[in-house]
Amino acid sequence: MKIKLAAFDIDGVMTDGSLTFDENGVEYKTYNAKDGQGIINLNNAGYITAIITARSNGTVAHRAKILNITELYQGQKSKLDALDELTKKYNLSYEEIAYMGDDLPDICVLEKVGLPACPADAVEEVKKAARFVSSKDGGKGAVREFCDMILDTGRISENKKDI
Repeated sequence: MKIKLAAFDIDGVMTDGSLTFDENGVEYKTYNAKDGQGIINLNNAGYITAIITARSNGTVAHRAKILNITELYQGQKSKLDALDELTKKYNLSYEEIAYMGDDLPDICVLEKVGLPACPADAVEEVKKAARFVSSKDGGKGAVREFCDMILDTGRISENKKDI
């Protein structure tokens, strides 16, 4: 099996999960530069990259543009719908997709993809569904570690111990 597409949740994966608002309700997010470089490295190696998130936020669209994320799905009440759209658009099987999520709404995707992953501080139910659990927390290098692992292996063993 070869991973061809890597998709990511935002809150708790690309960020530490904090939600910061100003008095006007404008939302702010903080991203990790090393995580961003990991995604750029995947893009440069020819991988398709995607964000699938339940929330909609202008900072996410801006971050996706800066990193040249191939596909952006915001406001996704059903993340599986976005996943299915990606498989059809790029003629991929679920086995060719890696996904990193951190909380209960991500489990439906994690159970379908070939390489389910999560940050170290993901909820326990997500850790149980993941084949790759980062040694780093969300927003603190987990995405970079995941991207580097994908690039280093080029393929994923069917044996969880080999990851």
